[in-house]
Amino acid sequence: MVARGSGAEEAPPPTQQRLVFAYYITGHGFGHATRALEVVRHLIGAGHEVHVVTAAPEFVFTTEIDSPSLHIRRVLLDCGAVQADALTVDRLASLEKYHQTAVVPREAILRTEVEWLHSIKADLVVSDVVPVACRAAADAGIRSVCVTNFSWDFIYAEYVVAAGNHHRSIVWQIAEDYSHCEFLLRLPGYCPMPAFRDVIDVPLVVRRLHKSRSEVRKELGIAEDVKVVIFNFGGQPAGWKLKKEWLPDGWLCLVCGASDTQELPPNYVKLAKDAYTPDLMAASDCMLGKIGYGTVSEALAYKLPFVFVRRDYFNEEPFLRNMLEHYQCGIEMIRRDLLTGHWKPYLLRALTLKPCYDRPINGGEVAAHILQDTAVGKKYISGKLSGARRLRDAIVLGYQLQRAPGRDVGIPEWYSLSEKEIGVRPAPASRRINGSAESSFEDFEILHGDMQGLTDTMAFLTSLSGLVGNDPRIPEKQSRERTAASVLFDLEEDIYVARAPGRLDVMGGIADYSGSLVLQMPIREACHVAIQRSDPVKQKLWKHTQARQLANGAVPILQIVSFGSELSNRAPTFDMDLSDFMDGDKPISYEKAKEYFSQDPSQKWAAYVAGTVLVLMTELGVQFTDSMSILVSSSVPEGKGVSSSASVEVATMSAIAAVYGLNIAPRDLAILCQKVENHIVGAPCGVMDQMTSACGEANKLLAMVCQPAEVKELVSIPTHIRFWGLDSGIRHSVGGTDYGSVRVGTYMGRKMIKCAASDLISQSFPSAPTQSCDASEEYEKYGVDLLKSEASLQYLCNLPPHRYEAAYARDIPEFITGDEFKEKYGDHNDAVTVIDPKRSYSVKAPTRHPIYENFRVEAFKALLTAAKTDEQLSALGELMYQCHYSYNACGLGSDGTDRLVNLVQEIQHRKTTSQHEGPSLFGAKITGGGSGGSVCVIGKNGLKSSEEIFEIQKRYKAATGYLPIVFEGSSPGAGKFGYLKIRWRSA
Repeated sequence: MVARGSGAEEAPPPTQQRLVFAYYITGHGFGHATRALEVVRHLIGAGHEVHVVTAAPEFVFTTEIDSPSLHIRRVLLDCGAVQADALTVDRLASLEKYHQTAVVPREAILRTEVEWLHSIKADLVVSDVVPVACRAAADAGIRSVCVTNFSWDFIYAEYVVAAGNHHRSIVWQIAEDYSHCEFLLRLPGYCPMPAFRDVIDVPLVVRRLHKSRSEVRKELGIAEDVKVVIFNFGGQPAGWKLKKEWLPDGWLCLVCGASDTQELPPNYVKLAKDAYTPDLMAASDCMLGKIGYGTVSEALAYKLPFVFVRRDYFNEEPFLRNMLEHYQCGIEMIRRDLLTGHWKPYLLRALTLKPCYDRPINGGEVAAHILQDTAVGKKYISGKLSGARRLRDAIVLGYQLQRAPGRDVGIPEWYSLSEKEIGVRPAPASRRINGSAESSFEDFEILHGDMQGLTDTMAFLTSLSGLVGNDPRIPEKQSRERTAASVLFDLEEDIYVARAPGRLDVMGGIADYSGSLVLQMPIREACHVAIQRSDPVKQKLWKHTQARQLANGAVPILQIVSFGSELSNRAPTFDMDLSDFMDGDKPISYEKAKEYFSQDPSQKWAAYVAGTVLVLMTELGVQFTDSMSILVSSSVPEGKGVSSSASVEVATMSAIAAVYGLNIAPRDLAILCQKVENHIVGAPCGVMDQMTSACGEANKLLAMVCQPAEVKELVSIPTHIRFWGLDSGIRHSVGGTDYGSVRVGTYMGRKMIKCAASDLISQSFPSAPTQSCDASEEYEKYGVDLLKSEASLQYLCNLPPHRYEAAYARDIPEFITGDEFKEKYGDHNDAVTVIDPKRSYSVKAPTRHPIYENFRVEAFKALLTAAKTDEQLSALGELMYQCHYSYNACGLGSDGTDRLVNLVQEIQHRKTTSQHEGPSLFGAKITGGGSGGSVCVIGKNGLKSSEEIFEIQKRYKAATGYLPIVFEGSSPGAGKFGYLKIRWRSA
């Protein structure tokens, strides 16, 4: 249902009775308070009484509304997102603060709010968008309505992925609270809000203007012809020192929220703390700031070009950003240029924008009218589309957003674009060039290499060809990434292309960093990287890069475009001076590089790509004196546990090696790529992902002993056996908390075993513990030599299961705190993880897992060559099931992967009508780092098993709403593919 509004400024018509509204406003930022102010002003203008419950300063309301009907109650009932600075949200701190603010005192809050609502005799509760207010209203028997463009269950769901599943109950409780709300007044720029039963769309809510542009400029002493930018970050963080030369000549900058002690250059004007921002915005020529509802809505309403910098981990941003850009009102500035003062090209470009928002901006009046009608008992029944809206916005398993296509009409384009960024909708099909003939891979001449019949490589070259017809001057007709890529390469020069696949973890998984044998299959999906090397003077540069080079001279520059950025809400481009990787005449440390890429999490993805350059400089002494342009395009989906990051690293380093003529063996390249992930990205993974991507072969399992990375053999997959990957829809992250803590626990267990063995050596031999007569005989036979080898144990997987059970299992604790461990054992001797002294670590299960997993993998490999019987397949499947439940014992399971494994078991064991027809699927296990991602399934290579996989897909979707991706098929690793050297065919 859509509530239409005109631009007229009037209060809702007064009713017979004087109504009382309780208006709850979230504790996150001023934007909620300023938009609520407009609704409150109209309600009071209609003769009603409004009690505002807020943590915002009173002056926000009292400077605009001078009325005895306005009552301010200063209470904090939620905390929103805790910000580390003006641009970064601290996800874990946000969840922990919400827990302390709203979860711990929940019962007391509800009692207090119910009593208070009764005491003021509230007719209606309005929430923007405090969850507990809706529940308190329900407990008090009062109707409630929410007014917002986002809800905290949606925002926090992504935080849970990073902070750990133990915070999931927060999301469920918030969604449950919202479900008590009668309906939602949904503001433009909205994101999915699954908890609300009903929706009414209203226009933008914006603050009105008090003064004209000329009046404001006259008061500030600014001439009409002076260009003015308003600097609006909601209170500047410490350490931002603004400089005169950052502005174009003759410009002035109005600075909002500057501290009293901050000194500003003469071309900056410090504004008063209570300055009325809408008037100042309307008097400016453009705005530089962060995206939030308040800044976006007022920029659109007053047609002010907005140069924005992304905020990290705030999920409402893609929807607001794309609405801003859809109405030609926004330009993105990368954070590094903000902090280093490269503002000029962005500000000058902002003046060329022609903002065109033509929708109503009287949402305050419209919302107040609806709230008044609701308070007197009117029922707002939405149109027949509301059910489809709720389906579209359904949350799957807490994190994955899923849309029911074709069930709704009139979806705004800015919403559709944003859906793609968070993975709700698939990316659009490739387009024709200039509306005419399609591009083709045959537009390129292949000077070296062979496509090997790979259809995805053909498609990638076709995509490259398609860039030729793109017109970068018409950005609204194409994605930002294609706009940037269309000017990346010089078609007169050679382009090099490398390809690296993802991998399906058949057996081994997280035991890789403990030295296990692993069995990995390179999958059909792969990452392609195109690279061109050029003289710094001749390199084609983006406008902001050109401006930086004019200031610094022609230095080698790295420019990267990542296709698929819209699917993960990251910046589509990255650029840097290669001199940033140097500290004098030596490469910078990996730790400094990690800090460099962590400055802007929307560009942290670039560490996987640019990090390969630093590793080559550091480990091989390669000197990069030329510029590089790199295009990354991956079909390996992120967060599915199929090594999307390894495929990017391996493809990138392979392409760089090709263009620079570096002869790096696939094994060595994989180890170098692991350094990128461990030390520059900061993800504590083993090496099996990179090894499979670099050394794998199609239709073979890479059998590798991770000590550190020795390929044992390539095992052909028997023709009667087939492997599938099934995606659970729950995002997996190797850098996540659970994976890292399990790795720490594993290394703690190894240290405990080594210490126990040393203690046994130091004791007299007869006092060594014995478990049985057999154990005593073994001690007598091997004596001190066996204990010595265990005291110097380098890899946990070298300890046989029987020795673990005989000598050490009973002394390994289930859990230990970091403090306790460090006090007793010192360091855990792992170079890529750090012990948190205050954290409790699981030790027994993470220690046991790799010891038994290595045995399971050895048995699995041996069984692959056994006779082709159902018993063989059953034994292979049983080993996979054991591995899956061992992951769960470590704390690396998930609801989704358990559901998929259970579905495989149900189908395997169900009774069939024919006595001669046995099962086709035999086993399944979670893969890779666990905690979501995909499962690997083993079965017969036949039609029936494929049908059963399809059945599992359908049943999983019926239960969860999410249709799993199926990974099937295999392809060659980067070493087998080699590289392509291509050149555009001239007309």
